[in-house]
Amino acid sequence: MYPEELVKPMKEDLTSVGFTELHTPEEVDAALAKPGTTLVVVNSVCGCAAANARPGAKISLDNTKKPDHIVTVFAGVDREATDRARSRMVPFPPSSPSMALFKDGELVHMLERHHIEGRPAEMIADNLMEAYNEHC
Repeated sequence: MYPEELVKPMKEDLTSVGFTELHTPEEVDAALAKPGTTLVVVNSVCGCAAANARPGAKISLDNTKKPDHIVTVFAGVDREATDRARSRMVPFPPSSPSMALFKDGELVHMLERHHIEGRPAEMIADNLMEAYNEHC
């Protein structure tokens, strides 16, 4: 587990633009039970989360169509919540960072770490916006 003072700015990078933090499996279940579309960002301390994933997620929200709900779990901090979110992302293996779009609780789009690492934030945002345009 990472110390709270270390991850606080990384969490705030998303919560400051409206993402809701999920800390428990029950919160994950409740978030994914909501009707409509939900973007789940599995946040992490790695460099590609800071340089690519979080900026890409934020840029993606500047789109005509966007998810009804935006939530985040933090790998290495909220372990049980992260595990529950990842269990809903099967058949994709766990990876951090990652992003999943759900529609009425069903996984409809997934970005794994290998889709994020080494790609500019704008490319990640474009990928997410295409998914929003199709599913939101």
